[in-house]
Amino acid sequence: MLDALRRGATGWVAKIFLGLLILSFAVWGVADVFTGYNEGALARVGKKEITSDEFQRALQLEIDLLARQLGRRPTLEQARAFGIDQRVLSRLIGSAAVDAHAQQLRLSITDEAVAEAIRNDPSFQNPDGTFNRMALENVARQLGLSEYGFLALRRSEEIRQQLTDAITAGVRAPDALAEALHKYRNEARTVEHFTIDPSVAISLPEPDPAKLKEVYEANKERFMTPEYRKLAIINLNMDEVKKRVPITEEELAAAYEHDKARYEVPERRRVLQLAFENREEAEQAAAAIAQGKSFEEVAQERGIAEADYTLGLLSRSDMIDPAVADVAFSLENGAVSGVIDGRFSTVLVKVTEIQPGKQMSLDEVRDQVRDRLAQDKAGSELNRLYDEIDDRRFAGKPLKDIAEELSLPFIEVEATDRAGKAPDGSTALDVPDAQRILNAAFQGQVGFEGDAVELADGGYSWVDVISVTEARQRSFEEAEADVAALWREQEMRRLLSELGSKLAERAGQGESMEALAQEVGGKLETARNVKRLGGAPGLPDGAVGQAFITPQGGTGSAETRDGKSRVVFKVTEVIPAPPASPEELSQLKTELNRQLESDVLTGYLTALQDRIGVSINEAAYRRAVGITSEQQ
Repeated sequence: MLDALRRGATGWVAKIFLGLLILSFAVWGVADVFTGYNEGALARVGKKEITSDEFQRALQLEIDLLARQLGRRPTLEQARAFGIDQRVLSRLIGSAAVDAHAQQLRLSITDEAVAEAIRNDPSFQNPDGTFNRMALENVARQLGLSEYGFLALRRSEEIRQQLTDAITAGVRAPDALAEALHKYRNEARTVEHFTIDPSVAISLPEPDPAKLKEVYEANKERFMTPEYRKLAIINLNMDEVKKRVPITEEELAAAYEHDKARYEVPERRRVLQLAFENREEAEQAAAAIAQGKSFEEVAQERGIAEADYTLGLLSRSDMIDPAVADVAFSLENGAVSGVIDGRFSTVLVKVTEIQPGKQMSLDEVRDQVRDRLAQDKAGSELNRLYDEIDDRRFAGKPLKDIAEELSLPFIEVEATDRAGKAPDGSTALDVPDAQRILNAAFQGQVGFEGDAVELADGGYSWVDVISVTEARQRSFEEAEADVAALWREQEMRRLLSELGSKLAERAGQGESMEALAQEVGGKLETARNVKRLGGAPGLPDGAVGQAFITPQGGTGSAETRDGKSRVVFKVTEVIPAPPASPEELSQLKTELNRQLESDVLTGYLTALQDRIGVSINEAAYRRAVGITSEQQ
């Protein structure tokens, strides 16, 4: 966690997300401060309000970062499953708390100091140590910030850094702790082991009926049928609403003309750019190119890697500096510009590829235009249908009749449990947001009309409970096959455990591990240099853990990772940790220092929040992360 507090953190996009706000350490422990108050604020830290808009912007930035890591964009529900929403709110609260403390202490930083910090940041430097404005532009672009916005963001981070550096400056791990940790991690074992083959070693008898009944009685709750419900559903998602929206050819043509620029594919160019500290250096490079050197050779002589001077395939609007864009989009393919006095630095550019722009015709984008028109009109159509359905429900009409009258999609689910499974195990309701609809169905009752269920795309579903088949206890005769399966599972585990203990005992008394392995259909293997952390092939974590509390020559057994057998092992060698090198001790001390600093900062933030006061508007938070009343 302390990587986020250190200037040495690499990559400014990650640093902005993880380091700029500093602060997720103790914040989510404030679950008991949820309160309701003015709708404009999602959270309040002292006098500072965090709005829903601020939270959602930060959440989207964090999801963007995760999307780049995963290679795909997670949904909001997936982001919640990762805990991203909690982490973002933690950072915003922690950031606001530290900012408040900094203001109380009257900490500030000059414009010159902020500019100097950016210039000296390794993330914004070329390999030769010169300032790389392109890196700054790229970060600002990825964060969706103007230059002014980025500078304001960096100023806040620098002030927080002053405060947190002062708090953690004296935190240092003693050498003895680092040495102890080294010994703990690097002590090793050599372990002989084999896995019992249950089909060879264990012969299960036919279960005794009396024993089966005993298992049934002891585990009755496992042999219940689920509650099933028969449902009637009108499912009106936005795609269905858009299909119902009438759109004429005249409307399509008018919409196309109104938004014609939207359907223009802009000219794109692959642009290379070299930035220079001053115009004199740029002119020298331009002269070298004029005398026959290539753009790439000049870059190589300056120690600049291709990835650092390649901007990529860009449209004019993608380029931050208008002066550079104007020149880049006036060059012939393969041409190098003259010296450009850009907004951020003096540069030379080269164009290596040109993709001409194109105006798409109405026929080419007809589906897109219609979809946009339908989307614009869908809200009104949805409201009309909502009122039509509500009027008919008020009149006592069943959903099936309403669906027929209005030509709406109707679904009848004969039987479903809470998880959406039919009695035969198949999927009972196969539509988007099925679980949201089922949650509403299982909160409703027969004969009572529940509220419409809001769908993720903005549409609605109406669900009525037609009948309920209550959960019931299956008789022993009904459940006998499942009872027998449970007995076999339990009995196999018991017999394997007993056999594993006996084999380990025999190995401890001197019998050959090789012979014992052959006896139970196993294959003897040797795991060397096994350490506490990292595990070993063929050895479950339970066996590794036991091996490190077992003396040399000691034996034991542990369940396999899949729970279907047992591993029998013998510790044949205990290998003490070698002396730690100065480099290893230094690395361990750095790691321990970070952990200790994290503990200090956690205590600081907890105390700071307690003193300043933190409250969270639960309703606003749930709305911001898309948690509906049915999901609460």
